[in-house]
Amino acid sequence: MDKLIELIRQKDNPSVVGLDPKPELIPEQLLDEYSHDRAGALADSYEAFNRAIIDAVCDIVPAVKPQIAMYEALGPVGLDVYCRTTRYAKSKGLYVIGDVKRGDIGSTAAAYAAHLSGVPFSDAMTGAEDIEDPWSQDCITVNPYLGEDGIEPFIRSAKETDKDIFILVRTSNPSSSQLQELNAEDGRPVFEHVAALVEQWGKETVGESGYSRSGAVVGATHPKAGARLREIMPHTFFLVPGFGAQGGTAKDVAAMFDSNGSGAIVNSSRGIIGAWKKEAKYSKDMNAQEALDLVMLSAQNAAIKMRNSLRAALRQ
Repeated sequence: MDKLIELIRQKDNPSVVGLDPKPELIPEQLLDEYSHDRAGALADSYEAFNRAIIDAVCDIVPAVKPQIAMYEALGPVGLDVYCRTTRYAKSKGLYVIGDVKRGDIGSTAAAYAAHLSGVPFSDAMTGAEDIEDPWSQDCITVNPYLGEDGIEPFIRSAKETDKDIFILVRTSNPSSSQLQELNAEDGRPVFEHVAALVEQWGKETVGESGYSRSGAVVGATHPKAGARLREIMPHTFFLVPGFGAQGGTAKDVAAMFDSNGSGAIVNSSRGIIGAWKKEAKYSKDMNAQEALDLVMLSAQNAAIKMRNSLRAALRQ
C-alpha cells in the first residue's frame, strides 16, 4: 500500500471517489447527445461523465474506484468504457481501485487475478517476455468466502506486479449482519475471524509504511466494529465504503485510522458524482456542456467538503 499511502500524504486527503455511473446519475442532456443503440449511448455518456468527474477531482483526491458491475451491465461496450476510464484516471496520476469483488479457486482464481497481472506475451521479433495490461488497475477488491486458496492467486499476482488487493471483511450493507455477525464457537463474530485471516495473509508483504498488500474492506456504517478491527489488523490498510449517501460520517470512520492518522481511505460515490442533482442551478434547458460543467463544479465542491470533514475528524 506504500504507493497509495504516499499519494494520500501528498494530497493530505484519505478519500477515494467511486465511479459508479448509472442512468439516473447522468444528466439527461448528456444521454440525449448519443442516439445510437441504448447500450452504446449509455457507454458513451458514462465515459464523458467519468472524464468530467476525474478532471474535477484529480487534484483533490488520491484515488478513484470504478465499480465494474455498472459497466458490465452494458455488455462489451461497457467493459471498453471501464478500461478507458481506468487508463484515463491513471494518466491523471490517480491510484485506481478496481471494485471487481472477484473470488474463486484454482485456475479460475488465477484467471481473475489477471485483473492485476495482465496478459503475458512474447515479442515475435526479440523473443522477450512482456505484459499487456488491459485493465490499468493498481488494486482490486476480492471476496474471501472460499478461504485461503481463493485468495492466494490474487496475493501472488499483487506481489509480482507491485499492486494491492482489498479483501471484504465487514461490509456496509444492512444485511451483512446475517453472516458477518454470526458467532463462532469461541464467541467471536465471523468478521473478526476473517479479519485475523486477512492480517495473517498479508504478513509477508508489509511495506515501508507498515501496511501489507492485503487490505480490508470495512464499512463506515459499522464504527464500533471498525475500531475493533483496527486493533485486530494493525498491518492491514482499510478501504471504507458507506460514507455519505449510505449514512457513514467522518466521526464514524475516525477510529478506523491509526494513531498517525493513516491506515485507511474512505470512499464516497453518489455523494460526489451525484452532487449535481442537488444543485438549484441545474435546469433541463441547459445544453450538454453546461450540464457537464455543473457536474464538475458540484463534484469538486463535494470532494473538498469530504476532504475537509475527514481532516477535521482526524485532528480531533
